Amino acid sequence: MLVPSERHPQLEVRSATLSADRSPLGEAIEQARARLLAMQDPAGFWVAELEADSTLTSEYIMLRYLLGKVDETKLRKAAAYLRDTQLPDGGWNIYYGGPSHLSTTVKAYFALKLIGHSKEEPFMRRAREVILDQGGLLRANVFTKFTLAIFGQLDWRGVPAMPAEPFLLPERSFFNMHEISYWSRTVLTPLMIIFAHKPVIPIPAGADLMELRGEFTPKHDYWFPRDPRRLSWQNLFLAADRLLHWYERHPIPRIRQLAIERATTWMLHRMGEGGLGGIYPAMANSVIALRCLGYEVEHSLVARAFKQIEALEVEDERTLHLQPCLSPVWDTCLAVNALAASGLPADHPALISACEWLLSKQTRTVGDWKVKAPAAEPGGWYFQFENEFYPDIDDSAVVMTALIKTDLPDRATKDAALRQALRWVLPLQSSDGGWAAYDKDNNKRFLNEHPFADHKALLDPPTADLTGRMLEMLGYLGWNNTAPAVQRALAFLKREQEPAGCWYGRWGVNYIYGTWAVLAGLHAIGEPMDQPYIRRAVDWLISHQNPDGGWGESCYSYEDPRTAGQGPSTASQTAWALLGLLHAGVVQHPAVTRGIDYLLRTQRADGEWEEREFTGTGFPRVFYLRYHLYRLYFPLWALSLYRTLVQKAASGHDDNGAPYSAQQDQ
Repeated sequence: MLVPSERHPQLEVRSATLSADRSPLGEAIEQARARLLAMQDPAGFWVAELEADSTLTSEYIMLRYLLGKVDETKLRKAAAYLRDTQLPDGGWNIYYGGPSHLSTTVKAYFALKLIGHSKEEPFMRRAREVILDQGGLLRANVFTKFTLAIFGQLDWRGVPAMPAEPFLLPERSFFNMHEISYWSRTVLTPLMIIFAHKPVIPIPAGADLMELRGEFTPKHDYWFPRDPRRLSWQNLFLAADRLLHWYERHPIPRIRQLAIERATTWMLHRMGEGGLGGIYPAMANSVIALRCLGYEVEHSLVARAFKQIEALEVEDERTLHLQPCLSPVWDTCLAVNALAASGLPADHPALISACEWLLSKQTRTVGDWKVKAPAAEPGGWYFQFENEFYPDIDDSAVVMTALIKTDLPDRATKDAALRQALRWVLPLQSSDGGWAAYDKDNNKRFLNEHPFADHKALLDPPTADLTGRMLEMLGYLGWNNTAPAVQRALAFLKREQEPAGCWYGRWGVNYIYGTWAVLAGLHAIGEPMDQPYIRRAVDWLISHQNPDGGWGESCYSYEDPRTAGQGPSTASQTAWALLGLLHAGVVQHPAVTRGIDYLLRTQRADGEWEEREFTGTGFPRVFYLRYHLYRLYFPLWALSLYRTLVQKAASGHDDNGAPYSAQQDQ
């Protein structure tokens, strides 16, 4: 079905004002809703800080030195931020409450030395001890080694070979740039250009990292660990890496030049108003690549790219740090869904202006996705203010759901946008039945064994959370579990379910997030919620409730799945667990009552909730995110859905006037 159906029963929004509900639940919803409405930009969107760890700020300091843009005030504030985020043991972590992380600590240490801090200062000594205790400079990850090679702190032979020649391979070849994820393409392409030039940037006296090398010997400096098994993809890639390093010393000039030209053309074509890929690492790498290609710092391309990076600064009177990107589309579509759930009328001006802004962000550009999904047509939504080449399934599905829930004055334009979006998202269903974030069938997992991919995030395979999100959107459009695309997705989700009953969350931390997304999707497309596989998911959520009534899960669950669903309670993760249970029909269970009580008890006077934990996921195990609005719109959403379902149960009827049953609670 490509044409949106008439209003779906789930979309009925009661227009009664919340002011009539003076219960603690009603007051909490009113406070949260008022707080969220007050944050809306006059243009219609919402956007809040997208916080990452200190790595980006350290890299930003290095980038300024590389470009000669040494702004003393900004660097002093960035140093203050690094000092503030240093752990008591001397290191820096990658998520709140996490342990010291070697590569993050190395970058912070080097950035502070560039600014002028001596290695003998007490806080620097503590950092150095952490680095050496964890194996020293040579145990850092590949991205760190690449950065340090640029500054002459590691020989280029210590970095996996990244020649630009893969750009000469046909798009349909077994090994080509479209077999890796969008973020890998946009990050690696400028790195290939940089690697071909192998720049070495001079640094101030005393800023070198000789003291971090540990037991350095030239004999083992440039060798990557081998797999104990003789026959493995890892060992095959290591052998290929040695051959490529030999080729780097003896390149074929004409082929090398053609490859660099092809990579440069590709990069320049995608450096839009939002920067290459719309994400900091790719944007910063593109600036360095341009400098390697001979562009002056004052050149318009370099200046514009650097200005796009400066837009990611978060600065106050004392500190400065960097976001990885901006998240207005994501924040806006989730805010609309939460406000609609709260009872805000579907034609409320705040929802109208938000959805009209979202409509203006629908893509009309053919992006990289066309290679794997030639039948798809432009029509998705991206995450940032601008990232035309790279819309994503997650944003697109939630934007479409927000549009469906809003009564726009121009209904024809909205319906046309939804139809066009379906022409993009449906052909991107992968052959296994699932949906990934940006591409179709981006799942050659052996590529993660390449020595450059020590972060194991080179690919964009289908995931349970995004597949659940797609099913939820399709359900709101009137699709059900008899549609062939839905049946393939259901088969995928059943295969992906963990033995314990939960689902992995690729884009949010972690199994609580994935389980909520799947349960919401299953409910929306009419899957009977009393089936054993769904009941196992419900039981898993209930069994992982904390004694305080909330739910929480540490980022560490990506390292050790045995800790799934374990961690201090947070507002967003409690909301996800509640939303999962409520969509599964569990409304009057004591676990739900305790969860609602936790949110009511922990709400601040301003309507928000405290949440310092990182509950968003960039790349599992290496990069996590703290969305500053997660602590507001998700609790509002959960409290509102709970109130709606309680009211239905009290009336004994659902929105269609049929008898309401909550047998799932039993």
